[in-house]
Amino acid sequence: MASRMILFVAIMVVGVAIPTAECQLLGLIRINGTVPCGVNIPTSTAITSVFPNAAVQLQCGGTVVSSTTTNSAGVFTMFLNPVSTLLSSLLSNCNLVVNTPLSTCNSALPLGGILQSPLQLLTGTISGLLGGITDIIPGGFSLVH
Repeated sequence: MASRMILFVAIMVVGVAIPTAECQLLGLIRINGTVPCGVNIPTSTAITSVFPNAAVQLQCGGTVVSSTTTNSAGVFTMFLNPVSTLLSSLLSNCNLVVNTPLSTCNSALPLGGILQSPLQLLTGTISGLLGGITDIIPGGFSLVH
């Protein structure tokens, strides 16, 4: 009876370890960037005013897949599991959305609308799919009414 219990525990440990090893083999998808406190600011421009404590959501097909909050420097980071997220779908069907009103970071900015950005693969990171990290950045936030 004790040997059956040991066998059962061993099978359970292997069952839990295989998905973890698979994720480590495939790497992670990291989405990170800075949210500007303004509208229509391309990511290539130096952002002088940032949006601290803004709620950032990754929305794919209208569904929230992940969410986080920017830090005091307006920077956010999200990690996704590549096993459950297809990179091609992520780049074509998903957007970063900031639902926090712009007037929160600057009272002179519009009250209505949301900031939204498409996603962009950071050049040279596709090798991250084989054990490293694939970096994705915002393509540029703009105000959407």
